[in-house]
Amino acid sequence: MLEILYQDDDIVAVNKPANLAVHRSKFVGPDDAFLIDLLREQVDGRLHLAHRLDRATSGVLLVARSPEMASALGEQFMGRTVSKRYLAVVRGWPDPAEGTIDYPLPGSRDTGPRRDATTDYRRLATVEVDIPLGRYEKQRYALVVAEPRTGRFRQIRKHFAHIHHPIVGDSQHGRGDHNRLFKQHFSSHRLLLHAERLTFTHPMTQHPIAISANLDDTWQRLVARFAWDDAVQALVTGGVCDEASGAGCASPP
Repeated sequence: MLEILYQDDDIVAVNKPANLAVHRSKFVGPDDAFLIDLLREQVDGRLHLAHRLDRATSGVLLVARSPEMASALGEQFMGRTVSKRYLAVVRGWPDPAEGTIDYPLPGSRDTGPRRDATTDYRRLATVEVDIPLGRYEKQRYALVVAEPRTGRFRQIRKHFAHIHHPIVGDSQHGRGDHNRLFKQHFSSHRLLLHAERLTFTHPMTQHPIAISANLDDTWQRLVARFAWDDAVQALVTGGVCDEASGAGCASPP
């Protein structure tokens, strides 16, 4: 069963699991499960994807209940009025601890001319583990929050690889040796990128809505193992917030 984060007559938001394809395409196998098919087994009526997440990425995903609603939400994504916040674990400790990655990227599937792509990031916590790898006796990793201003294909993954702090578990743009380390020592077999929060304007009510998605078991184990609990709790409130009425809005930490 998919975790439904929000549902009304116009919109459904789910917490997409990692390694679940959103919809059928030529890039996934014919026997694989698809989020949109699974959701249709839980929710009555027509469903239309309002945006997409990479198969390997988890977190908040919006689904519209009509073509008109999908179009209205799509216009917000295209107009860059949707606020997206991701959590990631990266190799090394980004320095400076807060900054902006401004690096043009090509279009979908790495084709076409490069277009502007910008991601703001902030380092939330760090850890050093006593596991030898290569010429280093200890390995450094960081918990970061990333807020992309644009929405290019695999933007966050490519941007952190560009600054030499690839996301752990990224098989395309990351470091295989560090990915294997997390599999062998921390039982982490996924890309450590999570769409934690999405804020948009409800096309019908015109209220700003903020939806947050909880971390899965792999994430929670790592947060506990690396003593990152305080850093995560200071950022994540969870649930749904109607910022116009105040319903579900937690007080800031």
